[in-house]
Amino acid sequence: VNRASSATGEVKGHYLNVTAGTMEDMYERAEFAKELGSVIVMIDLVIGYTAIQSMAKWARRNDMILHPHRAGNSTYSRQKNHGMNFRAICKWMRMAGVDHIHAGTVVGKLEGDPLMIKGFDDTLLSERTPQSL
Repeated sequence: VNRASSATGEVKGHYLNVTAGTMEDMYERAEFAKELGSVIVMIDLVIGYTAIQSMAKWARRNDMILHPHRAGNSTYSRQKNHGMNFRAICKWMRMAGVDHIHAGTVVGKLEGDPLMIKGFDDTLLSERTPQSL
């Protein structure tokens, strides 16, 4: 990354995926990413919400950005009759302490209806979530 930045004069970045089978391994990988000078670590959604929150706390303590990858997302969000809307996942990720997540686009692999994507963006960017029981 540093070589590419030097060669082009552009700012380059990378997201090192630290997902592993245990929290100990994820912390070790995240420490390695930090030693390399990375400012962002990535995890996969499929590690679970408790592990995501643990990594978010680690990222805060280490002044790093946490980005969850949506790996596996379509297995529970693309079903029309059951599953979970990504808007709920957006809220959970905010509550868990992640810094950013790919909300999707109107074309491509994470495609969706423009209003649906706008809804995801609104959920992620809202400063306050109104109570609606």
